[in-house]
Amino acid sequence: MSKIALVDDDRNILTSVSMTLEAEGFEVETYNDGQAALDAFNKKLPDMAVLDIKMPRMDGMDLLQRLRQKSQMPVIFLTSKDDEIDEVLGLRMGADDYVKKPFSQRLLVERIRALLRRQEALGNDEAGTASPEAKVMERGNLRMDPLRHAVAWKGRDVSLTVTEFLLLQALAQRPGFVKSRDQLMDVAYDDQVYVDDRTIDSHIKRLRKKMRSADSDFAAIETLYGIGYRYNEE
Repeated sequence: MSKIALVDDDRNILTSVSMTLEAEGFEVETYNDGQAALDAFNKKLPDMAVLDIKMPRMDGMDLLQRLRQKSQMPVIFLTSKDDEIDEVLGLRMGADDYVKKPFSQRLLVERIRALLRRQEALGNDEAGTASPEAKVMERGNLRMDPLRHAVAWKGRDVSLTVTEFLLLQALAQRPGFVKSRDQLMDVAYDDQVYVDDRTIDSHIKRLRKKMRSADSDFAAIETLYGIGYRYNEE
């Protein structure tokens, strides 16, 4: 049973969403502000967190920033209906996905399940039945180990979220070949989940930033404007 942390200062959302998730077989922990959630996370991490952005004491952005210092567990942001800045900033800070308020609880459940499936596919196959995509991949200075969710560039470890890992893996599998945004969406998101181009672009910007933290000269991911992205082996 996966444990989901739901963090929102709206008690109606906490009550209704937690009831829905529990009915779907999840274990749910609820918190009405970011500080309370962080205190609990410092003791034990859940499998995934769903965070509102605007909260008292500590908002969702601050909570995500502190969380990313210790964990790359999947995070979904709940954003205001018309606040695109929140969506883009949240993704660039390391969120895996976002859902706009007001939202369909069925949509939220599908996003949660999709993220958990992606996480499981990356590294939880301990029974020896891993797919070819789960094998260690080396491309020039890049080394990726899906079973350990480990990435290294020039021997330096780089910590990636589930979404960032999947995007880098998809690009690096075929160096020199272009991946369109639609193709990357198919890799990173469930078929039932629609995201726009801005979401993929935000993830790629965040991915580049992390890789450049290991090597300021990192330039392996090339943007082909109007087409997509390409990994060039170095």
